[in-house]
Amino acid sequence: MTGDAGGRSSRRLVLLASIFLQLIPGLSDNPSTPDGVKADTHPNSRSNTGLKVLFILLGVATLVVLSVFLFKKWQKRKREEQHARLLKLFEDDNELELELGLHD
Repeated sequence: MTGDAGGRSSRRLVLLASIFLQLIPGLSDNPSTPDGVKADTHPNSRSNTGLKVLFILLGVATLVVLSVFLFKKWQKRKREEQHARLLKLFEDDNELELELGLHD
């Protein structure tokens, strides 16, 4: 039965990949016009659209990477602040011992 589940997941993956590839302009096998009819297509508009999508995806990826970097930096700073507070809490306070008369 485990082999059957793996077969289903691989079929789903192939199906999703084929759907995704159909969404990319220029990769689909379906022409927009029937044979024999010359279409007034603008190849520049397709490449411009593809470039726009590429730049948007790169921008989103850059934002995600920048956000993760800033979050890790913020976590590190908070950790250092907490560590400093902990050290201050447990450091020896000689002045307090002198005031209380506990110093030998």
